[in-house]
Amino acid sequence: MFLKRTLLSAAALVALSSSAYAACPTPTVSDMKGLQSVYPQQFELAEFEKAVSCDLAISENPAINDLNARITGNGKLAVVADRIPAEALVVAPYDQIGSYGGTLTGLSKGTESGTSDLLSVRHVNFVRYADDLQTVVPNIAQAWEWNEDYTVLTFDLRKGHKWSDGEAFTSEDVAFWMNDIILNPDVYEKTPDRWLFAGKPVKVEAVTPEIVKFTFPVPTPGILNRFAVDFGQPFQPKHFLGQFMPKYNKDADKLAQSYGFKNGAEAVDFYYGGSDWKDVPSPLLKDADKAAKIGRAVVPTLESFIVVEENAEGRKLVANPYFHMVDTKGQQLPYLNEIVETYVSDKEVQNLKIMNGEVVWKQQAVFLEDFPLLKENEGKGGYNIQFAPTFGENVFYSFNRTHQDPVLREIFNDIRFNRAMSVAINRDEINEIVYLGQGKPMQGVPAEVKTVSFVTDDHLNKDIQFDPAMAKKLLAEMGLKDSDGDGTLERPDGKPLVVRLVYSSQGSPVKMQELVRDYWTAVGVRIDLKEVTSDEYRASGNNNDLDLTVWKYDGNAGPTISQDTTVFVPPFGDFFNPGTGFAWAAWKKSDGAEGIEPPADIKKLWDLSEKFIQVEFGTDASNKLGQEITDIHVDNMLKIGTVGDIVAPFLYRNDLQNVKPIKAKTYDFYWTYPYRPQQWFLSQ
Repeated sequence: MFLKRTLLSAAALVALSSSAYAACPTPTVSDMKGLQSVYPQQFELAEFEKAVSCDLAISENPAINDLNARITGNGKLAVVADRIPAEALVVAPYDQIGSYGGTLTGLSKGTESGTSDLLSVRHVNFVRYADDLQTVVPNIAQAWEWNEDYTVLTFDLRKGHKWSDGEAFTSEDVAFWMNDIILNPDVYEKTPDRWLFAGKPVKVEAVTPEIVKFTFPVPTPGILNRFAVDFGQPFQPKHFLGQFMPKYNKDADKLAQSYGFKNGAEAVDFYYGGSDWKDVPSPLLKDADKAAKIGRAVVPTLESFIVVEENAEGRKLVANPYFHMVDTKGQQLPYLNEIVETYVSDKEVQNLKIMNGEVVWKQQAVFLEDFPLLKENEGKGGYNIQFAPTFGENVFYSFNRTHQDPVLREIFNDIRFNRAMSVAINRDEINEIVYLGQGKPMQGVPAEVKTVSFVTDDHLNKDIQFDPAMAKKLLAEMGLKDSDGDGTLERPDGKPLVVRLVYSSQGSPVKMQELVRDYWTAVGVRIDLKEVTSDEYRASGNNNDLDLTVWKYDGNAGPTISQDTTVFVPPFGDFFNPGTGFAWAAWKKSDGAEGIEPPADIKKLWDLSEKFIQVEFGTDASNKLGQEITDIHVDNMLKIGTVGDIVAPFLYRNDLQNVKPIKAKTYDFYWTYPYRPQQWFLSQ
C-alpha cells in the first residue's frame, strides 16, 4: 500500500497559474490561496517556494534566546535560518497565522501517569497521520520507500536537521538507537518483543547521513503505522549517549565515574531510563544535582518542547529552538513559549482546576460522567468542552487466568465463571449512568470495530444480556455454593469467594467500578473495591498480583494491530495496559521452562498473530486471520467488555487558537499528534 517512493519530483509539485504572486502568500487550511500540496495541510520547503514563486523568509520567536537560556547545556544560538533544516517542513495553520508567546497549562496524574496527552502535544516521529486519520504524511522523515515484498523500508531524513542542543541529527542516530540501545544488553537485558519480528531483530543501517534503511526478517507491511502512531521514537542522540559507551569513547567509564556513576552503562540508564517512553522520571527527578554537574538536564530531543524543570509537583518545558517546522509565513514553530504540566491525582481537584480556567488543554482522563458538571461551568471557566468519538474506550474486566492462588486460578479459568460475570453486568444501566446513554453495550474484542471488518455482531453480542438468574445458574453448575447463607459463595476450599477489584481512575470511570461491584456481589461474588494510582495499578498488574485487571482497550485500532499484535497474545496488553495470563507469557518466553502452559487455543494465538502482521492489513488473508483470533478471544472471554461506541469529552480554553475538532479521542492515534498542536497559539 505504501509502495511508491514518496520523494517529491517536479511532476508532483503543484502547478502554478501563469501569473506569479507579487509577494509570498500565507495560506491557511481555511484559505489555501488556491494552492494544493502533495500531502494534506503541509509542504516541503522546496515544494512551497516553487508553488508560491518566492523564497520564504525565516523568522523566529522573539523570546527564543531567553527560552534557550533555560535549556541546560545549550550554547548561544545561531540565526534561525541556520537552526532549521535546509529541507524544513512548512505547515499551513488551521485558521490563522499565529502569534508567539504564552504557556500551555495541562494536568496529568504524575510523572509517567496520564502524561501521554501532553506528551503527544510535543511528539514527533518519522511520519504521522494527517487529521483525516487515513493519510500518512512526512514529519521527521521527508520521504520513504518500500521494496516489493515489504521487507526493506528506507527513510529519507531532512538535510541540516539538528537536535535541541544544536548538534546534527543524522541516520547515524537512528542506527545508534537500534544497535546500541535496543539491542544493547546493558540497556535491555532482553531485546523488547516489539522490536523482534518472527523472533528476530530488524537490521538498521545508516546508508548516507540522510538515508537510513530498515531490513526486516519477514514481510512487515504495517510497520509504517508504528512510526505514525507510536510513542516510541526510533532515534537517540549518539553524540550525547555515545560518550558513555566504550564502543565510542575508550574513556567512557572514567567519564561516567567522574560524574558519580558506577560506569557508563549506569550513566546511559540515568538519561535513557531503559524505555522508549519519554515521560519516565527525568534525570531532574532522579538526581537534579548530578544532571546539573553533567550539564544536561535531559537527553536532547527533536520534539517541539524540551523539559527544563521537574519536581514532585510537575514539569516545565520550553520551545525547542531547533525545531524543524515553520508556518507558511516562515515563522519557526511552535508558537507557544512553554508547557507547564501539573501533577494532580485527585479527579475532584482536576475538575476544580478546569472550572477555574487554569487548564488550557485536556482530553485524557476526562470522562462522560464529569461532562454535566464541566459543561455547567463552561462559561465560568472560559473553556469549550466538546464530544469526540472514541476508539478503544470499551472498559474491560479480565480475570487473572494465571493467578498465584491455585484455587482462584481454577475458578477464573472456568469459562462458566467468566460468562456468569458477563451476564451479571447491567450494561444498559452503565450506559445510562456512566455514559449518559451515548454508548452501546458490547462484548470485549481485541480489535476496534470501527477500524476493522472482521469483528462480527455475534462477537459483539455474546453474553452481554443482563441475566442475574443465568449468572447464578452458571456459578451453581461450577459447584459454587453459599452454604452459610451470608450471600457470598464459598470457594472449593471453603473460603468465601472474595475478589479484590483494584482500579485506577485514569483507566476507567469510578462510578462503573461501584456499579460492577454491586452487580457481582448480587450474584454471590463479593467484591472488595480499591482505587490506586495508575503507577500502583500497573506495578501490581505486571507483577501478576491482581485478581483481575480493568482498563479501557488501548492499542487495538487498525493502525496499531497492523504492526503490533501485543493485544492479541498473552498477557494481552503491555506494561501500561496489563491484561491477563502473565504466566502463560512467561511459559512462551522461556520455551516452557517457566510459567504455566496455556490451553491449546491460547497457544494458537502466537502463530496466528505472527502471520497477521506479515500480510497486508485489510486484505482477505488479514481478515481471515483476524476473525480466527477474535473467535478465540471471545470464546474464552479473555476480556469481558462493557459499553463501546461511546463519545468522550475533551476541552480547551477559549483563548487557545487553531484548534480543530478532533475526529477521534484515542490513544491509538496518539491523542493530539494528528492535529498539529505546534500551530496552536494563545490569543492575547
